[in-house]
Amino acid sequence: MRDRFLCSPVLREIPDGRAAPGLRAPAGFDPGQLIAADCPVCQYTRAAPLFDGGRQPLATLGWPRSRAAARRMPRHELAFVRCPRCTHVWNRSFTYDAIPYRRNPNRMFNKGAIWQGHLRATRDLALSTLPPDPVVVDIGCGDGHFVRGLAEARGGRGRFLGFDPNGGARDGGGASFEARYFEPERDMPALGPDLLVMRHVLEHLTDPAAFVDRLAWGAAALGKPVLLFAEMPCIDRVFATGRLVDFFYEHPSQFTTRSFRTLLARGGEIRHFAHGYDGEVVFGIVELDVPAAFGGIAAEAGRFRARAEAATRRIAAQLDALAVAGARVAIWGGTGKAAAFVHFFGADAARFPLVVDSDPEKVGTFVPKTGQRIVHRDALKGAAIDVVVIPPQWRAKDIVDEMRREGIVAGQVLIEHDGRLIDFFADPHPYR
Repeated sequence: MRDRFLCSPVLREIPDGRAAPGLRAPAGFDPGQLIAADCPVCQYTRAAPLFDGGRQPLATLGWPRSRAAARRMPRHELAFVRCPRCTHVWNRSFTYDAIPYRRNPNRMFNKGAIWQGHLRATRDLALSTLPPDPVVVDIGCGDGHFVRGLAEARGGRGRFLGFDPNGGARDGGGASFEARYFEPERDMPALGPDLLVMRHVLEHLTDPAAFVDRLAWGAAALGKPVLLFAEMPCIDRVFATGRLVDFFYEHPSQFTTRSFRTLLARGGEIRHFAHGYDGEVVFGIVELDVPAAFGGIAAEAGRFRARAEAATRRIAAQLDALAVAGARVAIWGGTGKAAAFVHFFGADAARFPLVVDSDPEKVGTFVPKTGQRIVHRDALKGAAIDVVVIPPQWRAKDIVDEMRREGIVAGQVLIEHDGRLIDFFADPHPYR
């Protein structure tokens, strides 16, 4: 059975690995061992220290050209932790700027027959997903061998592109290459891909979940099916055997079966999920998309942004008109929401010097940045006030009652509502 498996690089479908409900932490577990660290896959905020590898040089991307250069290589901290929620492992001390991706490519050399069989099988799997004239983009393509293999198998039908900041790949074999990072917001609308390929790339990113999110939103904007084929090393066996050589600086993220499934599910519906190469790699295909509810919320945010921009202009113009007319205006409140009102709409100290509050602790302090001195509300008693502006609408009824009780009279009381300043007494609004 094992010989058959070694010759067949694509494994069985893998269960999702979710724990049975109701299980508790093992007896003797000390929660004090956990540290604050945000998981780059599921964003859980606590992590268990896993392996302190000390300070070590780059293992695969340093490329020293002499013994002296090798000995001068800087060292970087290896502080691997594990997420209790999704089981992901990462180096919390990793700094992306330490990696010379633009100078040295990240190459994985393996000409073994078993590995070549794995490549053929996964290439065939990727090809089975493609339409007749596909657009295929290999992100972090390295020397471009995988995307070239796809192009050659399609006999020139379609468009095949590779992106890698190192720029080591050259056009040919039906594929073209760009020596830069792939930018989903820019490149997906321009290229309209049917398939994105990320082989042995996501484990090099400091925030793989954020990149998958960007791909999913890019696919949603295209309005057509977009698949992502992703593959990476799987460290499940590390925990079974205790081996340590997997932990080096250039792999800040180390994926388990469970954490890889978690990442792919974040991007959309998983179409295929399996192990290969004797369980040392894990790969999957996901149809990228975002839930309809997410799109609705994003659209709502866009509408609010447009309303906010219009409201900012309109209310600033209303305040300008009051200043030009010479109206004596009092702004009720100088901190919190009232300060936000002053900042958003340009209620500067030169034109709107009168700011009042009934809180004695605020009296005598100043409005942040604009600098109006906050005076007690009693300053309005007997004064000829044309307009009182109440920025915190939710408190307007209480403040109006306080004005009546204290005998404070103004020609008009204005609040912000529906993108404009309205009359508290005369106009419809929900704050009475």
